[in-house]
Amino acid sequence: MSLDFTLADVFTEEPFGGNQLAVFPDAAGITDADMQRLAREFNFSETTFVLPPDDPACSHRVRIFTPREELPFAGHPTIGTAAVLASMDTAEPTPRNYVFEEGIGPVAVTVQGAGIQFRLRPPSFETTDELPPAPAIARALGLAPDAIAESWYAGVGLRFCFVRLLSPELVDRIVLDRAAWAAGIAGGWSSQLYCFAGDWRDGARLHARFFAPAAGVDEDPATGSASAALAASVANRSGERDGTYRIQIDQGVLMGRPSQLAATARKEGGEITEVVVSGSAAIVGSGTMRLSTG
Repeated sequence: MSLDFTLADVFTEEPFGGNQLAVFPDAAGITDADMQRLAREFNFSETTFVLPPDDPACSHRVRIFTPREELPFAGHPTIGTAAVLASMDTAEPTPRNYVFEEGIGPVAVTVQGAGIQFRLRPPSFETTDELPPAPAIARALGLAPDAIAESWYAGVGLRFCFVRLLSPELVDRIVLDRAAWAAGIAGGWSSQLYCFAGDWRDGARLHARFFAPAAGVDEDPATGSASAALAASVANRSGERDGTYRIQIDQGVLMGRPSQLAATARKEGGEITEVVVSGSAAIVGSGTMRLSTG
């Protein structure tokens, strides 16, 4: 079986920056097991497989795999898959609008020029009163306990443990201790550590790194789903019943894959009604995989 794929770098306008993604735009006939094998072979943070939708209200069904597991939703695969489809739809007018059927439900995506954004309305924002184990987190990050300004759990489609550090320099000093992570964090509400620093408010520009060993991702250069949950957290913590909350994020810098992400959350009547994540993507290559059927 010959399978065509396209490679995209996501949350960057420049090839070889951002977060790598492999997209199989015609995944009909690929088994679940082979999707996982292909994702493991590429060994990117995620690989996506595009199928006809089951829901007639959606344009495509998109399945997302890390090297270790399938995800119900993820940000950079959503942005990157839209970029790949748009590059193939050259006869279609712009902007190009898609509705992806993902594990969390329909995800609306718009491609206009170099800009791509996905919208979750309403977002499935969740949080908990459970407190992350700050001393264990500090040990796992190789930092002193007083480096952590605060930490909390939240998610939009995927759960994260957010860790706000006192300075960008501390973010850059992180060296993940996998044994300490496994001993003190892996069994919590979320084991995925999203660490950032910056002025924590509407309009902030943040410096971030993300670690997800449980998903087979030691460090991720750009994490759109976490950006969605982080913007939603700003809105959730606001004392205002109505408002729009915007953040910008730099990620992947130390990995040599600089990424720029923007996220907006809207709040109406005390409820988070919409989350939008925006970025760019660069198409960097294409090819064919040959998969044995015997």
